[in-house]
Amino acid sequence: MENQVIKLEKISRHFRVGSETVRALRTIDLEINRNEYVALMGPSGSGKSTLMNLLGCLDTPTSGRYELNGQDVSILGDNELAEIRNKEIGFIFQTFNLLPRSTALENVMLPLVYAGVGKAKRIEVAEKVLADVQLTDRMKHKPNELSGGQRQRVAIARALVNQPSILLADEPTGNLDSKTSVEIMGLLEEIHHKGNTIIVVTHEEEIAKHAHRIIRLRDGLIESDEVNTEIATISLKSKMK
Repeated sequence: MENQVIKLEKISRHFRVGSETVRALRTIDLEINRNEYVALMGPSGSGKSTLMNLLGCLDTPTSGRYELNGQDVSILGDNELAEIRNKEIGFIFQTFNLLPRSTALENVMLPLVYAGVGKAKRIEVAEKVLADVQLTDRMKHKPNELSGGQRQRVAIARALVNQPSILLADEPTGNLDSKTSVEIMGLLEEIHHKGNTIIVVTHEEEIAKHAHRIIRLRDGLIESDEVNTEIATISLKSKMK
Protein backbone atom coordinates (compact mmCIF):
# COMPACT_ATOMS: atom_id res chain seq x y z
CA MET A 1 0.00 0.00 0.00
CA GLU A 2 1.62 3.22 -1.23
CA ASN A 3 0.29 5.38 1.61
CA GLN A 4 1.37 2.93 4.30
CA VAL A 5 4.34 3.90 6.49
CA ILE A 6 4.24 1.14 9.12
CA LYS A 7 3.05 -2.45 8.89
CA LEU A 8 3.50 -4.92 11.75
CA GLU A 9 2.60 -8.57 11.20
CA LYS A 10 2.41 -10.99 14.13
CA ILE A 11 5.06 -9.09 16.08
CA SER A 12 6.12 -10.50 19.44
CA ARG A 13 8.88 -9.50 21.86
CA HIS A 14 9.99 -11.76 24.69
CA PHE A 15 12.64 -11.09 27.34
CA ARG A 16 14.46 -13.51 29.62
CA VAL A 17 14.44 -12.38 33.25
CA GLY A 18 16.33 -14.96 35.28
CA SER A 19 14.67 -18.28 34.55
CA GLU A 20 11.41 -16.68 33.40
CA THR A 21 10.30 -15.48 29.96
CA VAL A 22 8.46 -12.15 29.96
CA ARG A 23 6.14 -11.81 26.97
CA ALA A 24 6.16 -8.03 26.59
CA LEU A 25 4.38 -8.14 23.22
CA ARG A 26 2.20 -10.99 21.95
CA THR A 27 1.17 -11.15 18.28
CA ILE A 28 0.75 -7.48 17.38
CA ASP A 29 -0.74 -6.58 13.98
CA LEU A 30 -0.75 -2.87 13.19
CA GLU A 31 -0.84 -0.55 10.17
CA ILE A 32 -0.19 3.20 10.22
CA ASN A 33 -0.57 5.37 7.13
CA ARG A 34 1.25 8.51 6.07
CA ASN A 35 0.07 11.68 7.85
CA GLU A 36 -1.76 9.81 10.62
CA TYR A 37 -1.60 11.20 14.16
CA VAL A 38 -1.66 8.24 16.54
CA ALA A 39 -1.53 7.95 20.34
CA LEU A 40 -0.21 4.74 21.95
CA MET A 41 -1.62 4.27 25.43
CA GLY A 42 -1.51 1.66 28.14
CA PRO A 43 -0.74 1.14 31.83
CA SER A 44 2.73 0.24 33.11
CA GLY A 45 3.62 -3.22 31.84
CA SER A 46 1.20 -3.04 28.91
CA GLY A 47 3.99 -3.24 26.32
CA LYS A 48 3.70 0.31 24.96
CA SER A 49 7.36 1.18 25.66
CA THR A 50 8.48 -2.08 24.05
CA LEU A 51 6.31 -1.33 21.03
CA MET A 52 7.71 2.20 20.82
CA ASN A 53 11.27 0.81 20.86
CA LEU A 54 10.39 -1.57 18.03
CA LEU A 55 8.70 1.15 15.97
CA GLY A 56 11.73 3.38 16.50
CA CYS A 57 14.13 0.60 15.41
CA LEU A 58 15.78 0.73 18.83
CA ASP A 59 14.99 -2.97 19.25
CA THR A 60 14.10 -5.94 17.06
CA PRO A 61 11.18 -8.36 17.52
CA THR A 62 11.48 -11.93 18.75
CA SER A 63 9.22 -12.95 15.88
CA GLY A 64 7.10 -11.31 13.21
CA ARG A 65 7.70 -8.76 10.46
CA TYR A 66 8.03 -4.95 10.65
CA GLU A 67 7.88 -3.03 7.39
CA LEU A 68 8.83 0.66 7.41
CA ASN A 69 8.09 2.30 4.06
CA GLY A 70 7.93 -1.15 2.49
CA GLN A 71 11.31 -2.28 3.84
CA ASP A 72 11.48 -5.22 6.26
CA VAL A 73 13.49 -3.69 9.12
CA SER A 74 12.93 -6.59 11.52
CA ILE A 75 15.83 -8.50 9.92
CA LEU A 76 18.39 -5.67 9.86
CA GLY A 77 21.61 -5.53 11.89
CA ASP A 78 22.62 -2.80 14.33
CA ASN A 79 24.44 -0.61 11.79
CA GLU A 80 21.59 -0.79 9.29
CA LEU A 81 19.07 0.01 12.02
CA ALA A 82 21.14 3.03 13.09
CA GLU A 83 21.02 4.31 9.51
CA ILE A 84 17.24 3.79 9.35
CA ARG A 85 16.80 5.64 12.66
CA ASN A 86 18.78 8.63 11.44
CA LYS A 87 17.01 8.88 8.07
CA GLU A 88 13.47 7.70 8.74
CA ILE A 89 12.61 8.40 12.39
CA GLY A 90 12.55 11.62 14.38
CA PHE A 91 12.63 11.08 18.16
CA ILE A 92 11.20 13.42 20.81
CA PHE A 93 11.94 12.39 24.40
CA GLN A 94 10.45 13.42 27.74
CA THR A 95 13.93 14.41 28.97
CA PHE A 96 14.82 16.32 25.75
CA ASN A 97 18.20 14.48 25.40
CA LEU A 98 20.07 17.61 24.27
CA LEU A 99 23.85 17.94 24.39
CA PRO A 100 24.41 20.37 27.31
CA ARG A 101 27.54 22.06 25.93
CA SER A 102 26.16 22.57 22.42
CA THR A 103 23.97 25.45 21.23
CA ALA A 104 20.42 24.92 20.01
CA LEU A 105 21.70 25.18 16.43
CA GLU A 106 24.46 22.62 17.02
CA ASN A 107 21.99 20.20 18.65
CA VAL A 108 19.62 20.46 15.69
CA MET A 109 22.47 19.98 13.19
CA LEU A 110 23.65 16.73 14.80
CA PRO A 111 21.51 14.28 12.74
CA LEU A 112 22.72 16.04 9.59
CA VAL A 113 26.33 15.44 10.66
CA TYR A 114 25.59 11.70 10.90
CA ALA A 115 23.87 11.87 7.51
CA GLY A 116 27.03 13.33 5.94
CA VAL A 117 25.51 16.69 4.99
CA GLY A 118 28.03 19.50 4.35
CA LYS A 119 28.46 22.24 6.96
CA ALA A 120 26.91 25.12 5.01
CA LYS A 121 23.83 23.03 4.18
CA ARG A 122 23.60 21.81 7.79
CA ILE A 123 23.46 25.37 9.08
CA GLU A 124 20.92 26.43 6.46
CA VAL A 125 18.55 23.53 7.13
CA ALA A 126 18.88 23.70 10.94
CA GLU A 127 18.23 27.46 10.99
CA LYS A 128 15.06 26.96 8.93
CA VAL A 129 13.72 24.23 11.20
CA LEU A 130 14.45 26.29 14.32
CA ALA A 131 12.57 29.19 12.70
CA ASP A 132 9.64 26.81 12.07
CA VAL A 133 9.43 26.11 15.81
CA GLN A 134 9.77 29.84 16.59
CA LEU A 135 13.28 29.76 18.07
CA THR A 136 15.15 32.04 15.68
CA ASP A 137 16.25 34.25 18.59
CA ARG A 138 17.52 31.30 20.66
CA MET A 139 19.75 29.53 18.13
CA LYS A 140 23.02 30.39 19.90
CA HIS A 141 21.73 29.52 23.37
CA LYS A 142 22.75 26.35 25.21
CA PRO A 143 20.12 24.13 26.89
CA ASN A 144 20.74 25.57 30.39
CA GLU A 145 19.89 29.01 28.99
CA LEU A 146 16.50 27.83 27.71
CA SER A 147 13.17 27.13 29.40
CA GLY A 148 11.74 23.60 29.43
CA GLY A 149 9.37 24.45 26.60
CA GLN A 150 12.18 25.96 24.53
CA ARG A 151 14.32 22.87 25.10
CA GLN A 152 11.52 20.66 23.88
CA ARG A 153 11.15 22.88 20.80
CA VAL A 154 14.85 22.38 20.09
CA ALA A 155 14.31 18.62 20.46
CA ILE A 156 11.35 18.78 18.05
CA ALA A 157 13.42 20.76 15.54
CA ARG A 158 16.20 18.16 15.82
CA ALA A 159 13.63 15.40 15.22
CA LEU A 160 12.35 17.15 12.08
CA VAL A 161 15.67 18.18 10.54
CA ASN A 162 16.13 15.04 8.42
CA GLN A 163 12.50 15.11 7.20
CA PRO A 164 11.76 11.70 8.73
CA SER A 165 8.96 9.34 7.71
CA ILE A 166 7.62 9.25 11.28
CA LEU A 167 7.90 11.46 14.35
CA LEU A 168 7.98 9.35 17.51
CA ALA A 169 7.25 11.29 20.71
CA ASP A 170 7.71 9.53 24.07
CA GLU A 171 5.76 11.39 26.80
CA PRO A 172 6.68 14.72 25.09
CA THR A 173 5.09 16.87 27.81
CA GLY A 174 6.10 14.72 30.80
CA ASN A 175 8.61 17.28 32.14
CA LEU A 176 6.59 20.40 31.31
CA ASP A 177 4.02 22.48 33.18
CA SER A 178 0.44 22.53 31.92
CA LYS A 179 0.73 25.84 30.01
CA THR A 180 3.90 24.74 28.21
CA SER A 181 2.36 21.32 27.54
CA VAL A 182 -0.48 23.02 25.68
CA GLU A 183 2.03 24.98 23.58
CA ILE A 184 4.00 21.84 22.67
CA MET A 185 0.84 19.90 21.73
CA GLY A 186 -0.21 22.88 19.61
CA LEU A 187 3.16 22.73 17.87
CA LEU A 188 2.77 18.99 17.19
CA GLU A 189 -0.67 19.77 15.76
CA GLU A 190 0.86 22.29 13.36
CA ILE A 191 3.54 19.78 12.34
CA HIS A 192 0.86 17.17 11.64
CA HIS A 193 -1.07 19.64 9.49
CA LYS A 194 2.08 20.05 7.38
CA GLY A 195 1.93 16.36 6.48
CA ASN A 196 4.03 14.60 9.10
CA THR A 197 3.15 11.19 10.56
CA ILE A 198 3.14 11.44 14.36
CA ILE A 199 3.07 8.69 16.99
CA VAL A 200 2.78 9.88 20.60
CA VAL A 201 3.38 7.44 23.45
CA THR A 202 1.60 8.67 26.56
CA HIS A 203 -0.25 7.60 29.68
CA GLU A 204 -2.18 10.89 29.84
CA GLU A 205 -5.70 10.97 28.42
CA GLU A 206 -5.49 14.74 27.87
CA ILE A 207 -2.45 14.32 25.62
CA ALA A 208 -3.93 11.34 23.74
CA LYS A 209 -7.06 13.38 22.92
CA HIS A 210 -5.00 15.45 20.45
CA ALA A 211 -4.39 12.37 18.31
CA HIS A 212 -6.80 11.33 15.55
CA ARG A 213 -6.46 7.64 16.43
CA ILE A 214 -5.94 6.07 19.85
CA ILE A 215 -4.42 2.59 20.27
CA ARG A 216 -4.60 1.06 23.75
CA LEU A 217 -2.38 -1.81 24.83
CA ARG A 218 -2.84 -4.21 27.71
CA ASP A 219 -0.79 -7.29 28.62
CA GLY A 220 1.21 -7.12 25.37
CA LEU A 221 -1.84 -7.04 23.12
CA ILE A 222 -3.78 -4.30 21.35
CA GLU A 223 -6.89 -3.91 23.48
CA SER A 224 -8.54 -1.30 21.24
CA ASP A 225 -7.74 0.72 18.13
CA GLU A 226 -10.24 3.51 17.57
CA VAL A 227 -10.69 6.74 15.66
CA ASN A 228 -10.82 9.70 18.05
CA THR A 229 -14.15 11.39 17.43
CA GLU A 230 -13.50 14.20 19.92
CA ILE A 231 -10.11 15.57 18.87
CA ALA A 232 -8.75 18.28 21.17
CA THR A 233 -7.40 21.15 19.09
CA ILE A 234 -5.40 24.19 20.11
CA SER A 235 -5.62 27.61 18.53
CA LEU A 236 -2.14 29.08 18.77
CA LYS A 237 -1.91 32.86 19.02
CA SER A 238 1.28 32.78 17.00
CA LYS A 239 1.04 30.44 14.01
CA MET A 240 4.11 28.79 12.62
CA LYS A 241 5.32 30.28 9.38
